[in-house]
Amino acid sequence: MSAVRTASHRTLCWANDNWKWLTFLIWLGIAAYYLAIRADNIHWFTLGDTDDNMRYVQVRDWLAGQGWFDLRQYRLDPPGGANIHWSRLVDLPIAGLMLLLGLVLEQGLADRWACAAAPLLPLLPLMLSLGFITRRLTAPDSAAWIIAVLAPLGAPMGLAMYMPLRIDHHGWQLALTVAMLAGIVDRKWLRGGLVAGFASALSIAIGMEMMVYLAGAGALIALRWVFKPGAGRRMAPYALALGSGTGLLYAGFASNANRLPVCDALSPVWVAVLGIAAGGMLALSLLPLRTWPARLAVGAAVGAAVGGFALLNWPQCFTGAYQISPELDRLWLSHVREAKPITAQSLPSAISMLALPVGGAIAALIGCIAVRRDGERLWAWGTVALMTLFALGLMFWQIRAGPAAQLLAIPAVAWAGYAALRWIAGGRWPARIAGLAGVAAMLALFNADAVQGGFTRWKTALVGGAPVNAQQQAQADARKARLERIRRANARCRTLPALETLDQLPPATIFTLVDLGPRLIATTHHSAIAGPYHRNGAAILDIHHAFDGSPEVFRAIARRHGARYLLVCPDFPEGTIYRARSPQGFYSLAEKGKLPGWLHEVKLRTTAEMPYRLYRIDY
Repeated sequence: MSAVRTASHRTLCWANDNWKWLTFLIWLGIAAYYLAIRADNIHWFTLGDTDDNMRYVQVRDWLAGQGWFDLRQYRLDPPGGANIHWSRLVDLPIAGLMLLLGLVLEQGLADRWACAAAPLLPLLPLMLSLGFITRRLTAPDSAAWIIAVLAPLGAPMGLAMYMPLRIDHHGWQLALTVAMLAGIVDRKWLRGGLVAGFASALSIAIGMEMMVYLAGAGALIALRWVFKPGAGRRMAPYALALGSGTGLLYAGFASNANRLPVCDALSPVWVAVLGIAAGGMLALSLLPLRTWPARLAVGAAVGAAVGGFALLNWPQCFTGAYQISPELDRLWLSHVREAKPITAQSLPSAISMLALPVGGAIAALIGCIAVRRDGERLWAWGTVALMTLFALGLMFWQIRAGPAAQLLAIPAVAWAGYAALRWIAGGRWPARIAGLAGVAAMLALFNADAVQGGFTRWKTALVGGAPVNAQQQAQADARKARLERIRRANARCRTLPALETLDQLPPATIFTLVDLGPRLIATTHHSAIAGPYHRNGAAILDIHHAFDGSPEVFRAIARRHGARYLLVCPDFPEGTIYRARSPQGFYSLAEKGKLPGWLHEVKLRTTAEMPYRLYRIDY
């Protein structure tokens, strides 16, 4: 037995010494697995999200000769095009893979596999950062990091951002946010400060979605300087990396539109604010302030000065980064699911989304108690606990915070999970069985289908099994059928074979739903009116007004945009909003086939039934 324990100890020591290489091998296995099981999606190029389609078009247009700093999408709302607020930073790995694979594959196939592989690239730094944080929190001989690097597989909202073809920027931003947290808790202050600062700058250059987390990280570094003598050795490199990195990335990646003082992207606003904040933090780190009250007072004064500077010069950025009109918010943004709070979700969905963040928050608080006599480890645990609780709280504002909340919770959950496994392994059989049952129950919470099924069975048992009467049964059946029609329409109208059929027509502007616009321009040579991008607000409102209004209102708006065709997808999710809001509006009439004389159905050559209806608009 002692020989077995010695061998196990040696294996564990070897694994801990080589944890980075083992994480790399685990990442290779995960990447290969998901590329294999998603082969059909890759073949049919099922870029499921509107942003993935727009990112693909943006990269293709750049490779075709569009300017580096010109990010307008000229096939949305032509001829002027739509103003897109992104940066080219995330385009680089996608374009690089397209060019590399294009040397050995035909271009269409190279594009598919480049878009399949690109989202898996940021999964590696994410896994390395999670492993690093977990090793920082746990004992030197702990193998909890193995759980941490595998745990994204149990974080459905976070993992979704790394699936093949999910080429939008969220995966990179999440990985950089976790890397920033790794820099904050790093024992090596210089390295940690540089990592946290550069990760923050890169995330801001990609987009502003993680700005609240980055601001929280900066506040934690400043608080550590206040209460820990010598912590300026982390704050100084952080400030240098943040300030210089933001300035350099602005110069190299900010689009022409983002050279204006806009709030929703890296612009002169944020270069100035972050530059002054970084300069203030650097100056503070050099001041000979010997007591924490003195550091707190001076730090608060510098923070107030930075906040006052920003508020005085760009007060509009404090009311919302998007700067959209109340009408656009009411008609469009309020219907976007990810912009709704967790309280607006169904109970099974909410449980599935919250299970990991809540578990992580509880584990982090327990971890703080466990290391309360170790000041350095308590700092690391406290940082992880605060970031986890902060992300969890943001889910009650918008569920788009869910992926970050799940991933930030992983180190604490990994620590707790490893401790539980050791307890199960070392206990008696009843304890082992009870522990394994508890672990299985927690894993089930991460599976939305399991939660939904269990909740439904529980509710059915509680009310006695069946609806009270035939009318309730009919209503339940009708609702189920309606949801199935919506699901099928959402899938079928986006498919590559269905949309490629439109290329039988000469290039034209097609008037269609907002959420179909990016997919339309990604898969055909046609143009659309709008996509779900807030800077495209006027065009989005035009579509809503056209579909809510009378046939003549639609015709006037379509003429103004130069639309030659109308494409309607019956039961498409967005269309249900127009039907419910305007039962006598143009969209509702078009779905019912009540068409004015100036609309003529267009029949395309195809062997399959098309999921949509296409009409030529006469003026």
